[in-house]
Amino acid sequence: MLDLGTRPLIAEDDWQLTVAGLVDNPIRWDWRQFMAQPQTDSNSDIHCVTAWSRLENRWSGLSSRDFLKIVSPKPEARFVIFHGYDGYTTNLPIDRFDRDDSLLAHSWQGKPLEREHGGPVRAVIPSLYFWKSAKWLRHIVFLDSDRPGYWETRGYHMLGDPWKGQRYE
Repeated sequence: MLDLGTRPLIAEDDWQLTVAGLVDNPIRWDWRQFMAQPQTDSNSDIHCVTAWSRLENRWSGLSSRDFLKIVSPKPEARFVIFHGYDGYTTNLPIDRFDRDDSLLAHSWQGKPLEREHGGPVRAVIPSLYFWKSAKWLRHIVFLDSDRPGYWETRGYHMLGDPWKGQRYE
């Protein structure tokens, strides 16, 4: 299963993104505010923990580097927790989020993200297995210590690097 069994239907007019934790600039954005941020395109491969990959995905959205400049994490912030509208959570080190190809995506292959793929906004973290790229993104928290998310509490690896085969602990 590629989701928790619930696929929230979030209209763009109802969508919000909040940011909290160890940041100088906590935010609460609606769709219009999110789309007013600098937009970028990125191409990347994705790797699923179930041993499939999809090459050459074209994403559009807010780059993680531009996002980090806006929220300004405090020096002690070392981890990020993504929260989805479906109750899903996942963790990752901030240095995996702070990469050229990571972004908060609203489009895939030139079209708005469909509900089944996590629209209207999902995280895209190509350097990790795709369970770290939370769908239906609604809240991001910056922390000084790591905390397991949904799959990590169920035996999945805390990092999930596909090049190291980090599927399970």
